[in-house]
Amino acid sequence: MSIRTSLPAEDLYARLEVPTDASPEAIEVAWRGLLRKHHPDVAGHDALDLAKRINVAHDWLSDPALRLRYDDERGIGRPGRSIRSDRADRAHRAGWGFGARAAHGDGAYARTAPRPPTVGERAAAIVARVTLLTPDELDRLALAEPAPIAFLATLRRFALPERQSLLDDAERAAIGALPSAVRRRPAVRDAIVGRLAEIVLDDSLDGLLGESGADRARERLTRGWDAAIGQPRYGPATNAVAELLERLADLSQIELEALARTGTRERLGPVPWPRSVSPDEDEALRVSSDLAASDATAAVIRAGARSAALGARRAAARIAHLLVLRHAFTQVEFERLASVWLGTLIPRLGPWGARVGQRR
Repeated sequence: MSIRTSLPAEDLYARLEVPTDASPEAIEVAWRGLLRKHHPDVAGHDALDLAKRINVAHDWLSDPALRLRYDDERGIGRPGRSIRSDRADRAHRAGWGFGARAAHGDGAYARTAPRPPTVGERAAAIVARVTLLTPDELDRLALAEPAPIAFLATLRRFALPERQSLLDDAERAAIGALPSAVRRRPAVRDAIVGRLAEIVLDDSLDGLLGESGADRARERLTRGWDAAIGQPRYGPATNAVAELLERLADLSQIELEALARTGTRERLGPVPWPRSVSPDEDEALRVSSDLAASDATAAVIRAGARSAALGARRAAARIAHLLVLRHAFTQVEFERLASVWLGTLIPRLGPWGARVGQRR
């Protein structure tokens, strides 16, 4: 007797950040993109559970039979359509041939081999994702390294006319989907256009640049997008930085003055990075650090530092930076760099990672 798999309690469409009528191609693109961001090898061990949930959502929604069952039991259907017609249409697009009973005497449904998404469908998936950008993702995009627009203009010149037209249409749709205030941020626009260009002009890259040059171009075009989309606000250290911001905003005037004394240029020195990572190579971590430092500075200003004392702002930014990179420093390195704030603004970690001596 077969065992009936229990229905996941989680909203699987929300987990993959797709609408309930998403095509199989959109589900595949969303799954690959999210897993690329949240794989434990990239986002750290804390992301393991999230990566598993992303895989579960993909397992259910990429299998037509499981998706139909999930939709039926959740009562999911498209507006204005019955659940039955909705599921039949999606199953048809997924490659399941409803009405194939005549071709198979046993009444079994026919399944065709899934086809890969077209360039147009992949570009459309990015446009759809733009409509779902969160404030955190938009802030990260604004700080990310902009795509090489001058290089992109050169690529456009050598692309086939139909690809140029497709890219122009996708670019207009994506930028039009942004909130009006965000459209004025060049880095946000450039990151989106770079991601679309990597998809639409991909066929041209190898021929124009060779394999190694094409790989580098793809990385440059998608660098900003990849550093922002699907990432927590401060990367793996989001919870730790959020707690820091709360403590900074609650500092008294005396505590702010003490913090300012720890933020002199002589005491701080150059911004430290662990030997294992580099701000030039790890764009996601650099963006996390810059955003955390900016928010920490703002928290000090809100706390009421007289004229937003420069030393207090420098110290707050350095603490946020260290928290973002805590996982990459050795314990000895981190404690040396953070010694003056340990046990107050930065909690100590016990032998098993438990926090000790945290300021309340």
